[in-house]
Amino acid sequence: MNLASIIDQHADAAPAIISRGAVTDYRMLREQVEAFRGSLAELGVHKGDRVALLCGNGSAFVVAYLATIGMGAIAVPLNPLSPTPELQRELEVIDPSVVVVEASAVFTFGGVSRRDLGSLRHIVVTDEKSAAQLKGDAEIHSFDALLAGPASPCVPVDPDHPAVLVFTSGTAGASRAATLSHGNLLANIDQSNSTSDHIKQGDVVFGVLPMFHIFGLNVVLGVTLHAGACVVLVQRFDPITAVETIAERNITIFPGAPALWVAMSLLEGVPADAFASIRLALTGAARMPDEAADRLLTKFGVQLREGYGLTEAAPVVTSSVGVEARRGSVGKAVDGVDVRVVDETGNDVLVGDSGEVWVKGPNVFVGYWNDPDATARVLDEDGWLHTGDVGTIDADGYLYLLDRAKDLIIVSGFNVFPAEVEEVLMKHPAVFEAGVVGVPHPQTGEAVRAFVVLNPGAVADEDTLIDHCHDYIARYKCPSKVLIVPE
Repeated sequence: MNLASIIDQHADAAPAIISRGAVTDYRMLREQVEAFRGSLAELGVHKGDRVALLCGNGSAFVVAYLATIGMGAIAVPLNPLSPTPELQRELEVIDPSVVVVEASAVFTFGGVSRRDLGSLRHIVVTDEKSAAQLKGDAEIHSFDALLAGPASPCVPVDPDHPAVLVFTSGTAGASRAATLSHGNLLANIDQSNSTSDHIKQGDVVFGVLPMFHIFGLNVVLGVTLHAGACVVLVQRFDPITAVETIAERNITIFPGAPALWVAMSLLEGVPADAFASIRLALTGAARMPDEAADRLLTKFGVQLREGYGLTEAAPVVTSSVGVEARRGSVGKAVDGVDVRVVDETGNDVLVGDSGEVWVKGPNVFVGYWNDPDATARVLDEDGWLHTGDVGTIDADGYLYLLDRAKDLIIVSGFNVFPAEVEEVLMKHPAVFEAGVVGVPHPQTGEAVRAFVVLNPGAVADEDTLIDHCHDYIARYKCPSKVLIVPE
């Protein structure tokens, strides 16, 4: 098996990706991937070597990604806009032999000390003008030149062979590289397709979620290419441009993080039928505010389908696609995934009671790269992934998330979930965004502190917002301090 073979069986002339207005069909994509794979082999890249991808959502990312995993090397998508110190740390962890760098990442990558990257031998630039800024010990190559390499097919690998390393700070706390195998990613593609409605051949998918994030990498890109559908790759999100793209490209599937959908829900002067071509509007990765979901439905007729996943699960765990949507729920477990809610001793809680969410299935990751201790803390001997998320499951199998266990605030012995306080703050008409954290307090152990962004032109002070919280939740849950911040 090999994950890269998902593009092999589709019609030559069917569009695969659209990037910056250029359409690449499946025949052309296969040829580019095979040639790039051959060039990597000529550069001495071997099975198990890491290839870092400092690229945004574009054709270069897709080609380099499929070429890398197709030869048994390990792709490592990184945020091209990360600051230099973060890139330095991540690159030192994975120790790549090749780094593919697009123009937007040249400045920050140029500040990375390569003395600590012992395996780095080659740098591939998507913009040849960037080569002069990256002179050093590693050889510099043009991306376009590597597209002229000898055609090289996929090599078979075992299902548990690593395909990608994705940095995550979710379950493990500090950011670590989660190792996802070919089997993990393919299993979750199949699991995502187990819902009664899913991405199919002929669909056009809006690809704005970053490919260095697992949602963008395996749900948007992986599931789309597996289906023989087309993904429109978008580098940066702008609500008005997105509406224009929906109409121009006849977008049928629109996956987006909650912040994106909140921005779309606030659009004014947009026709009510602007989203008429979309048959699946998907969201996940964070909690979706009910008010924004209601606005989307009222203004544009968009019924959001919320799901739940995490990097360590490749990522989809539950989905509300194909089932009755229930307010506050992230849906039911997809086929092949088992979900439990357990107490502190690891025993299942009663239906409706809260506890930590545990997940098991062929999509659950191999572990954290070169970090067995961190792996052992979240992945037990029976294969259960301890997510660190707190939730409940109702009698019909719907999962409701309350918060992350590690974000729990304990005030005078009482548990406070930040998401609950944030939801209350978001009910105030002046509030656009809210974030809640626990801070040390000499009397109560911890206190609740809120950071709030107001809607443009809105006015509200600290006392007003605290009094508002008193109307909805117990006093110990209310913020003792509210800071109004610009972002």
